[in-house]
Amino acid sequence: MPESTAKKIATLRQQIQTHNYNYYTLDTPTITDAEYDRQIRSLRTLEDKYPQYASSESPSQSVGGPVLDSFNKVPHEMAMLSLGNVYSEEELNEFIERIHKRLKNTQELIFCVEPKLDGLAISLLYEQGQLIRAATRGDGSVGEDVTYNVKTIKNIPHTLQGDNIPQRLEVRGEVVMPIADFHAFNQQALANDTKGFVNPRNAAAGSLRQLDSNITAQRPLAFYSYGIGIIEQGSLADSHYQRLQQLKQWGLPITHEITQETDAKGCITAYQQLLANRPKLEYEIDGIVYKVDDIALQEQLGFVARAPRWATAHKFPAQEEQTQLLDVEFQVGRTGAITPVAILEPVFVGGVTVSRASLHNADEIQRLELKIGNTVIIRRAADVIPQIVKALPGSQALKEIIFPVSCPVCDSEIERIEGEAIARCTGGLYCAAQRKEAIKYFASRKAMNIDGLGVKVVEQLVDEHLINNPADLFTLNTEQLVPLERMAAKKAENLINAIDQCKQTTLAKFILALGIREVGDATAKNLAEHFLTLDAIQNADIEALEQVDDVGEIVAKHVVTFFRQVHNQEVIQALIATGIYWPEIQAKESHELPLAGKTYVLTGTLTKMDRNEAKLALQALGAKVSGSVSKKTDYVVAGESAGSKLTKAQDLEISVLSEDQLLNILNRDF
Repeated sequence: MPESTAKKIATLRQQIQTHNYNYYTLDTPTITDAEYDRQIRSLRTLEDKYPQYASSESPSQSVGGPVLDSFNKVPHEMAMLSLGNVYSEEELNEFIERIHKRLKNTQELIFCVEPKLDGLAISLLYEQGQLIRAATRGDGSVGEDVTYNVKTIKNIPHTLQGDNIPQRLEVRGEVVMPIADFHAFNQQALANDTKGFVNPRNAAAGSLRQLDSNITAQRPLAFYSYGIGIIEQGSLADSHYQRLQQLKQWGLPITHEITQETDAKGCITAYQQLLANRPKLEYEIDGIVYKVDDIALQEQLGFVARAPRWATAHKFPAQEEQTQLLDVEFQVGRTGAITPVAILEPVFVGGVTVSRASLHNADEIQRLELKIGNTVIIRRAADVIPQIVKALPGSQALKEIIFPVSCPVCDSEIERIEGEAIARCTGGLYCAAQRKEAIKYFASRKAMNIDGLGVKVVEQLVDEHLINNPADLFTLNTEQLVPLERMAAKKAENLINAIDQCKQTTLAKFILALGIREVGDATAKNLAEHFLTLDAIQNADIEALEQVDDVGEIVAKHVVTFFRQVHNQEVIQALIATGIYWPEIQAKESHELPLAGKTYVLTGTLTKMDRNEAKLALQALGAKVSGSVSKKTDYVVAGESAGSKLTKAQDLEISVLSEDQLLNILNRDF
């Protein structure tokens, strides 16, 4: 054998032993499962080709990792072996052919088919129906005593129920952390500024192997049985499937997806169905397991050094792979959100080749401690957008990721409010990435109310490069509109007239139409009535803006930042130049605002005026109209079928008015 091949075998063994230590002992895997499987397969191929270099000490002969010194060691009375793998229908057929050859018959085989749970394998030993010991698989021969921790898992019975329970019964299964609980745990960890887990399998392993069982008790773990080890003084069914049903009758949980299938055709059908249902399952799985169902045939087939001959795992396409982070681009969404996008060395994962992945926001980059040049683990589950879940240590030639301070599309200022994760471009009227949404909002009913300028029309106008910002609407003519889809001459003429008619508006509607973040119709009205002119609003500082009813520090910052952008100012001036105008607002005397300082809440159905009319009438008299009831509420107006707001008002002893009483107030001669 060439020296280079011998060196390759030695290198692979050393790498795999290191990965085993990181995975089984430290619970911090440094490569993906798919990469680990590839290294194991490469090593076994070389050892099979050059048997004189095979070794019982090779990690290819092992099924687990070393036992932590901090746990008591538990020798397994029957070895806990791993499973061989197949990766295609062809390999499955070869597996079944080997079984037929060893059994020396070609009769149809019945298989017990189960999901391959992605967690931590354990052994539960029951004596006289009582759970007396739990152990991890460890290296297959010796495991770790995790009895106290396992007893905190809610769905593991301490006492078995039912009849005909063997005197001694060893149940084998998998401890997992359900997907929903995993996400909830990580969200809580993020809120507490503590470290979360990379994936549910990591979470299960890390939680079960805690030295303090009180910590394990706080983790949402679950257990599912998949087989039986030693049996003494008792008898079980002669079918693997039926044995699992017996375990279920005694109180031990099994997965819902277990079926019996016939030969390769039935197994492949089950594989395809389970793969399709994978995104809907409550736990992570990475494949499906086929087991010869007849126990007598299992015993006849026996074992090889590391796995049973009567069972194999059919792996799903890898959901996690590792690759290199080549660069980071920053995209601008339709609402101005700035999203960093990872540019990756292309890698095949989850059934597709992935070269880009969302990084969500600056906080995510910081949390992952990402740098350009990192080797990263990429995850793609079902049709979920690929994401980076971990950066691996040891990468070279790293470069810091610098989050931009100005928009990569229009160069406007990027704004990020303290406490918010998302940064946004503030060039809403000008930015090419946002122009469709900005124009749709500008034309909407609450804003400029341009009849006939619907979503589809706006999209066509932008796509045909007829408009770039709201001011361009006022330069359109019927000749430009007629060629558009579903736009006849009459419809085009009506739209031009509607655009012209919208020039007469109010200052409040114009402010609303600009699309300033968090400035809705009520805030726009308050700004207009407080400052009276557009110039005054544009020149107001944060302190002045905070004097306006309903305008706090965050909204004030949004307003100041918006008007500070040169591009936005250019579009505003272009809009004014088209002839848009509004009546001059006269400052109201105090006697004209008799309800100033009072807060009203409207609830239920009003029959003599609609809620919006009532709201505007109250605001015209100086009242504040809120959407929720609080201690600061002065009056709640309750129409028909008033619900929780009325109940809360009564609990807080707030004055409740009928619709007639409201009308009396609105019609009163103050």
